[in-house]
Amino acid sequence: MTPYQLNQLPARELVKGFTGRFVHTDQVTIGYVDIVSGSVLPEHHHVHEQITTVLEGALEITVEGVKHLLQAGHVLVIPSNARHSAIALSNCKVIDVFNPVREDYKF
Repeated sequence: MTPYQLNQLPARELVKGFTGRFVHTDQVTIGYVDIVSGSVLPEHHHVHEQITTVLEGALEITVEGVKHLLQAGHVLVIPSNARHSAIALSNCKVIDVFNPVREDYKF
């Protein structure tokens, strides 16, 4: 096992203003995501369970029509196949954990 340097992991823009760096294991994908204030993640869904932890900033996530205001220290579990979207109310740093692995986020 070798430790990762986050700033040395390749960055990937998911949508405009959402840039992630990803670590994959056999079971999970962990994303370290920087989000620019005002950026919008359009509504979508996926088979993966998702756990979002806000480290810095304020992020509004809508899950199945219910809005959740997440600020630093808040954690939200998004069930498999739940429709969700997000808007950054400020610059944010977020950790997203996905199960199973997000094959589409591998380089």
